[in-house]
Amino acid sequence: MLKTKIMGEHKVWLITGASKGMGLEITKAVLGNGDKVIATSRNTDTLLEKVEEHKGTLLPIKLEVTNEKDVENAVLKGIETFGQIDVVINNAGYNLLGNIEEISDAEFRKTMDVNVFAMTHIIRHVLPHLRKQKSGLIINTASMMGYMSYPANGSYSASKYAVIGLSEALAQEVAPFGIKVTIMAPGTFRTNFMNEDTLNVAQHKIDAYNLDKQVEQFTGFDGKQLGNPKKLAEVVLQLAEMSNPPLHLPLGSDSYNAILKVRKNEMEEMEEWKTLSLSTDFEQH
Repeated sequence: MLKTKIMGEHKVWLITGASKGMGLEITKAVLGNGDKVIATSRNTDTLLEKVEEHKGTLLPIKLEVTNEKDVENAVLKGIETFGQIDVVINNAGYNLLGNIEEISDAEFRKTMDVNVFAMTHIIRHVLPHLRKQKSGLIINTASMMGYMSYPANGSYSASKYAVIGLSEALAQEVAPFGIKVTIMAPGTFRTNFMNEDTLNVAQHKIDAYNLDKQVEQFTGFDGKQLGNPKKLAEVVLQLAEMSNPPLHLPLGSDSYNAILKVRKNEMEEMEEWKTLSLSTDFEQH
């Protein structure tokens, strides 16, 4: 149970992709906890319908996160309205199913634009404010798929691996300014992410890969995901209260167990090929 807040303790959150899925649940939990939210979405009407009772503490901003100028304006408007930003949730995401040979350059770039470059736009424009106030928490949403990959998930995994690498560097860069970074790596959560109506699929299908079958297997998990997005939102609230939040945070038993298994397999493989790995150094005299 979260403690009751006293005057002056309320935080201001910036949340992208706030109108559905995990972003919506986080937005609702944050507002319910008495904090203020700058909520960005491509569809603010949908968002307002779902959180209309919080209009005084909610600033909805229609935003295409891939447009850096719009991102800059959104951050400035949020600061102008609420005076500060304390927690940033980079949640907006895009998933594309397609085998590498099938994915067009434009499709791959869109995945990277939304999942990596848009996140970087947000970070770039909030950091001057966070550095000035010498505090803040940036939560970047990666995925268990940022630690491993599967057929037809290459572009999504590539983007989430990038989120992790970027966030690890960012955490070290901003630590001297009192700013914390957490990489949130959800497993499968019951949102519309695996719904066939919202799924993006490569347009150029090659029969040899049978992409339709891969898509069917993926969407077959819809409604059966282990993760509860409301519980994820409660964890996010806890992160915001921590003086030393984790850098890496898998969420869900599927994510936690899969990442541990991958790490174990990597260690075994490295040990198996250790002699070859160490054979490339100059001879030491």
